[in-house]
Amino acid sequence: QVRLVESGGGLVQAGGSLRLSCTASRSTGSITAMGWYRQAPGNKRDLVAAIRNGGTTDYADSVKGRFTISRDNAKNTVYLQMNSLKPEDTAVYCCYAEITTYPFDYWGQGTQVTVSS
Repeated sequence: QVRLVESGGGLVQAGGSLRLSCTASRSTGSITAMGWYRQAPGNKRDLVAAIRNGGTTDYADSVKGRFTISRDNAKNTVYLQMNSLKPEDTAVYCCYAEITTYPFDYWGQGTQVTVSS
């Protein structure tokens, strides 16, 4: 049983910043990677950024240079620092964790990020 709880979403002006946090409140297995995905209305859920235990990161091309993912392994918490936000970044952002035991992946409930122009 793993529970992922996100926080930090909100309303921000274009060009502003937000910092999202996601904590795995319980982990019965080992987390191998955590990441952030987002889904805007009518769109599919897309990868924003991911980070593995060793520190390797991946970013969507649309956020490179603006977003930074980091993780505190001891706290099982992943962060997404979002700078230079654009209206097209508006979406529900969901935390994702890969676990070594069944069911192998977990999703958070999501937090709304709205960027006004």
